[in-house]
Amino acid sequence: MPSVEGLGARRAALQMLDAVLRRGLTLEAAAGMVRDLSPPDRALASAIAGETLRWLPDLDALIDSATRKRLPDDAKARMVLRLALAQKIGLGTPEHALVATALPLVDGGPRKLVHGVLGTLLRKGVATDDAPHLPYAVEYRWTQAWGEQVVASARRQIVARPALDLTFADDEAAKAFAEQESGVSLAPRHVRMENSTAIPELSGFSQGQWWVQDLAASLPARFVPADAAAVLDLCAAPGGKTMQLAAAGHDVTALDSSESRLARLRDNLARTKLTAELVCSDALTWAPPRLYDAILLDAPCSATGTFRRHPEVLYRARPSIIAENARVQAQLLDHAAAMLKPGGTLVYAVCSLEPAEGEQVIQAFLASFHNFRLEPITEAPPGLQPSLEGWLRILPGMLEAEGGLDGFFVARLVRNAY
Repeated sequence: MPSVEGLGARRAALQMLDAVLRRGLTLEAAAGMVRDLSPPDRALASAIAGETLRWLPDLDALIDSATRKRLPDDAKARMVLRLALAQKIGLGTPEHALVATALPLVDGGPRKLVHGVLGTLLRKGVATDDAPHLPYAVEYRWTQAWGEQVVASARRQIVARPALDLTFADDEAAKAFAEQESGVSLAPRHVRMENSTAIPELSGFSQGQWWVQDLAASLPARFVPADAAAVLDLCAAPGGKTMQLAAAGHDVTALDSSESRLARLRDNLARTKLTAELVCSDALTWAPPRLYDAILLDAPCSATGTFRRHPEVLYRARPSIIAENARVQAQLLDHAAAMLKPGGTLVYAVCSLEPAEGEQVIQAFLASFHNFRLEPITEAPPGLQPSLEGWLRILPGMLEAEGGLDGFFVARLVRNAY
């Protein structure tokens, strides 16, 4: 049989989807397991897999509308049909290319079924909403927690291309860059760009003036007191917050358990000409040589707030995973509290949209640690309103007209001075 152009990328996309949906890998990790693909084909495979995950519930509804008997969720025929339809809806791939690359993926299997279903749907016209459904369990959970409007915003944002956010070490440099490159500043030391330019080609990259960081992810470091001398960035990698703290003039210790991730942070510190002490250790067992004036704990979490760039998180974040994350987060908070000076500040953050990893963790901590109090956040950027309790919860829909944000939770705690 003659080779079909682009078939290798489709096979790789099928492998990535299987690794994400059946084995619980991230899309990045799944892509890293693919071998013998050119960079363009690897990028295409990742794009196809990503679009499939963004549209998955709607793709399944289309497939089910064209079959007399429902295909099992893990059936290869369903997976191949998902891939083909996602290319039509999300990437605008020509129909002849969809069919030509889909059928070889089921050679020796239900080729006739896939051909028939795909042909039926393409003849009818694949009608889709501009705001696809999220997984049912996620929509139910978020509706209960945040309401239907937030879920509607999340549906719109999962297929909207996120903007490129840059954090600058210096605000004057940020203002000059925004004017020169037609960027928009939504906060001090921040510039938002249309995500269409190769990052190393932007002015100021080689000089280390800025680094890529979603605006929401930059907020926790902004809430560390300016007069805090010694600051510990717990769970620091990949390092955006470490660089923020170093640029603000703090004496920064950055701790992470991954040497490879710390190596990336070390490279970024060198590029930006910033300094921090890097420590590779487990945050739950590390014994510090001193107490700190402030601690920033951006805790490991389900990362459901990053669904715009990483749609697979919506399928990986099962209730059992969320509960386990919350348990670890509580342990990290307990350990961080013991490393803080009296009168010091502890900033807790997660890129999660789950109350179990945000509000409930802080409420439980305050109920047990009576020597800590919540310090209300008052310096959030325009358009972001702290809660009545004083913490900051960023939800889908906030700053949507400006391009949106990742979901985040941030709380600032102060240890009593006595």
